Amino acid sequence: MLGSSHMHQPLIDLLKHRESVIANHAWRDRDPVGHLDALRAVSESITAWHRENQNRIDPQLRHYLQKSSFAKALAHLESATD
Repeated sequence: MLGSSHMHQPLIDLLKHRESVIANHAWRDRDPVGHLDALRAVSESITAWHRENQNRIDPQLRHYLQKSSFAKALAHLESATD
């Protein structure tokens, strides 16, 4: 029911980018404000994607995004493409 993986690819890219920002401890330690700004920006992009596509995604993915369970959303999407 996930539909086209093509439709989900921008979300997958955003979720992976968010994980890479979080994992970049050197950046966080060097520039905490810039790091937080980048995390905020990617999170806002994820929220915008969800808002634009909420009526076209499956209920489980919608739930994860509504609850900001971004790691679970990514795992859900990746399990559907396996």
